[in-house]
Amino acid sequence: MDGQTYLSQISGDVRPEKKSASNIFKSKFFIVGAIGVGGLLLLMLLGLILGGGGKSLEDQAVTLKLRLDNTAEMVSEYQPSIKSSDLRSVSASFNGIITNTGKELTDYLAEAYNFKDNAKKSIQEDEDLHKDGLNEELFKAKITGVLDRIYAHKMAYEISLIVNMENKLASSTKSETLKNLLETSDKSLRVIYDKFDNFSEAN
Repeated sequence: MDGQTYLSQISGDVRPEKKSASNIFKSKFFIVGAIGVGGLLLLMLLGLILGGGGKSLEDQAVTLKLRLDNTAEMVSEYQPSIKSSDLRSVSASFNGIITNTGKELTDYLAEAYNFKDNAKKSIQEDEDLHKDGLNEELFKAKITGVLDRIYAHKMAYEISLIVNMENKLASSTKSETLKNLLETSDKSLRVIYDKFDNFSEAN
């Protein structure tokens, strides 16, 4: 055997065997790792479904209470500037409903959760931001002379948001007290919604 042939034979013996991609996917380490990752993702998904994916009942109720209080504040602020007597009357009825519901909800929160106007910072900030946005739109409408039309439109929209929040809370809670006050509010607000939605300055 010549020197070149001998060297070729040695290099062939020590050259590591190449692993194909299919061999890697068949390895025990890969299979165990894939199962582990899949299990972790499944646990995370179950966690979201079972409780981590939304607000607690208390947080939902507190959010609704703040929304009602803030909306009542905006109604009281702009109602005196409304020109239409019919719209002012509807607005007064609306204010009475949300003010009363807000008080009943506050009483419920105090009894059920010992709530004392100590909303979470994130909830408070979100609701303050919503109120500021509504205030800005109504203020612009007031100074440009189109408050009645914009006010009726915005209040109809606010009612739709409040009703949606009330329905979600009512469907989640087991408290008959809370369900009853939410259902009473819902019925009254739907009547007021139609009046705001159908408002025309031509009337």
